[in-house]
Amino acid sequence: MSTPVFAIVGHPNKGKSSIVSTLAQDESVAISPVPGTTVGNRRYPMIVDDETLYVLVDTPGFQRARAALEWMQNQPGSSRDRPAIVRRFVELHRDDPRFAAECSLLEPVLDGAGILYVVDGSRPFGEDYEAEMEILRWTGQPSMALINMIGSSDHSEEWSNALGQYFRIVRVFNALTADFDKRVQLLLAFGQLREAWREPLQRAVQLLEEEQGRRRKLAARLIAESLSQMISLTRRRRLTGAADRSTEIRTSLQQEYKQALIALESQCRSDVEQVYSHRHLERHEALVQLLDEDLFATQTWSLFGLTREQLVGTGAVGGAAAGGVVDVVTGGHSLLLGAGIGGLIGAVSAWFTADRVADIRVLGLPLGGKELCVGPMRNINFPYVVLGRALLHHKMVEDRTHACRGPMELAQAPGEFQVADAGSRKRLEKIFVKLRKQETLRPELLDTLADEIGKLM
Repeated sequence: MSTPVFAIVGHPNKGKSSIVSTLAQDESVAISPVPGTTVGNRRYPMIVDDETLYVLVDTPGFQRARAALEWMQNQPGSSRDRPAIVRRFVELHRDDPRFAAECSLLEPVLDGAGILYVVDGSRPFGEDYEAEMEILRWTGQPSMALINMIGSSDHSEEWSNALGQYFRIVRVFNALTADFDKRVQLLLAFGQLREAWREPLQRAVQLLEEEQGRRRKLAARLIAESLSQMISLTRRRRLTGAADRSTEIRTSLQQEYKQALIALESQCRSDVEQVYSHRHLERHEALVQLLDEDLFATQTWSLFGLTREQLVGTGAVGGAAAGGVVDVVTGGHSLLLGAGIGGLIGAVSAWFTADRVADIRVLGLPLGGKELCVGPMRNINFPYVVLGRALLHHKMVEDRTHACRGPMELAQAPGEFQVADAGSRKRLEKIFVKLRKQETLRPELLDTLADEIGKLM
């Protein structure tokens, strides 16, 4: 199967490059409100799994269509000679700066590319465009017209009436707002231009839909990983003496916790945008709000990373293990004295209280102490807020075309992206409860969460 090639042609500054960027899913296409941004032909292939599905050629806009058409009309020959006359025009005027744009945009068409003629449907139709459309009709190549709605006014009906006289297919297509389904439908319409293109474009649509499914699955996994980390996130600080009551340490630790949550959410946003090939997307949004006024857990006691419960629960064996750490730290010079002391401490702690261990020093170092812990987030609504924000962001990224170059405004409407299904809420809550309790994330739990998020997408 030959790869379909389409030349995007038309008047300057009518959104040709925007349509190329959207259909090629390529944000590198230069887009500007200044006429004449595109000064030469540039090819943009749509590639999935190393296979080129179709090629779009961005071309400069017509500059002297009336003069070019007048030259062509003055040449001898009948209607069957018109493609040859257009070709002769390009050959004779290729180096003529007056017709540089016309020759450039006609070259891919004469090489067999299909024509996608773009007009601005928000502006009234004018007779100046008739010369452009007549030249394109003279090429004899299959053609289609796209009414690109750039502004707020709507003159699409008068454009449809005029374009229908020159083009076999006319479609209204907004390059900035077209979602995935609209882009797919347009590709299928391209297949009607030439029989040989129908099968490769149907295959292109199939591969694009499969890729879209893979993207959603990957995005769901990224959101699940981020949400799991945010739910189970903790920050700890070892306390000594007067620091036990220091508000400065509490404030510092709380701020560290908040910043870690913000960083996790922001990284997830960037990762999801990368999945959909939006690599330079700027977004505006409010930061995630913490739903607990008191984010601090009770001060916990620790011995080389063991909690009070872990230490007492392990008894003499746990104490010996901790003592063994002392031997390792001192390079073995304690002659296993650390293990012996650890065993004694563990046995005593199991019968009395682990707090006493904090007063014991081995080689001048304290064995235990208190630490301040913030997190994990206890508010049961927190994961649903984070998940709702993530789903909103994903939806906007998935639907955003690559022709959109302004910042993305993430403003969630009330009630949007709530988990309305009772079954989903029940399954999610079971996962969230487990996430709050566990220190190490189990892969199977993450898989289950990703599947639930995928269903919500």
